[in-house]
Amino acid sequence: MSEPFVVRRETHVSAPPAAVFALLTDPEKILRWMGTEAQVEPKPGGLYLVNVTGARFARGSFREVVPVHRLAYSFGWDGSEVVPPGSSLVEIDLLEEPPNGTLLRLTHTGLPSVEQCEGHARGWAHYIDRLAAVAAGRDPGPDHWHGEDGQRGQPAK
Repeated sequence: MSEPFVVRRETHVSAPPAAVFALLTDPEKILRWMGTEAQVEPKPGGLYLVNVTGARFARGSFREVVPVHRLAYSFGWDGSEVVPPGSSLVEIDLLEEPPNGTLLRLTHTGLPSVEQCEGHARGWAHYIDRLAAVAAGRDPGPDHWHGEDGQRGQPAK
């Protein structure tokens, strides 16, 4: 039986898997496309902590790290009773698309409702598009979600 509340997103990124992996695991590179603060320890049991909009921290821990190919980490929001830290799971697979591209396949499971799936789907679309722009050497511009806390209908992630 399939899980009812799942976010799935596939995006072509014009960069090799190693470059995309670095954008997902290096705190300085994460901040080029998402967030105002990032502390990540990409190893099993390592911390995932990103202040996504400057107003809300996503927190979890890495479950699986296969360099340049796969990440899996628990995910949730500090201070949230709906999606608390570590309550859901984000899995990201990076598949090489020759000559210099990557298919980024994201699956986010464990969300508690249709509304949370819809909000997180919008958030992932927004931030994965920004990641793809940076990976391709473009400036994604200012993040128009900066300062949002995700509580007024605009998801923080």
